[in-house]
Amino acid sequence: MEYGICQLGVIPLRKENSHASEMTSQLLYGDCYKVLDQQKKWIKIRVTFDQYEGWIPRTQFFEIQKDTYEQYQKKRDVFSGHLIDYVTTPQQVLFPILLGSNLKANALLGNHFDGIRSKNNPKKSDLIQTAFLYLNAPYLWGGKSPFGIDCSGFVQMVYKINGQALKRDAYQQAEQGQTLSFIEESEPGDLAFFDDREGKIVHVGMLLENHHIIHAHGKVRIDRIDQTGIFNSETQTHSHQLRIIKKVWG
Repeated sequence: MEYGICQLGVIPLRKENSHASEMTSQLLYGDCYKVLDQQKKWIKIRVTFDQYEGWIPRTQFFEIQKDTYEQYQKKRDVFSGHLIDYVTTPQQVLFPILLGSNLKANALLGNHFDGIRSKNNPKKSDLIQTAFLYLNAPYLWGGKSPFGIDCSGFVQMVYKINGQALKRDAYQQAEQGQTLSFIEESEPGDLAFFDDREGKIVHVGMLLENHHIIHAHGKVRIDRIDQTGIFNSETQTHSHQLRIIKKVWG
């Protein structure tokens, strides 16, 4: 078994071993992974944080030893808390990293960081402040950054920055936590899941106060929510049909 770490700002994770293949997720700076398969130009990996699998180009593969990988997992996660920031390499070269990058990679890679860090002891209420940092981020299938993010990537990153682990896809996240019967039982930071006509979970958002929800639909935006689903004030229609509400934190 071989191991690696994302030493770049962001790396696309693709469904198949081709640049033309669908991007299903992304690695951000500091994300670790295990190598499952190797080809001439592509590496198949399993992301350590959420066990998501996909392909990255061999040219973006950065190998670390097993003992280094294991020691890395034992260290406390510290995430960048600004939309975009920079690390300085040992060669005094600056390169950008994005919100939610794992700064504990600096010690392993020899890089230096002077920017904003996530809180040491986050509270559930901190989820809202973090979520607002992503407002107006454009929707991007498979994206996990302020420059492009999908609905499940959005809530995963908001929770991750605040020390909580969610799975990658909305239907997987819907299996986590405690189910609530009514919106009135929920509190800010809880998750709402939405299904399609076949009953498949296809969307997720995070609840705010006063029957509002923040979610990635076209962009990260705030809409109203009721027992039917998400109500878009611009179109005056319900854009998503509510399936379940889950309390994942607390």
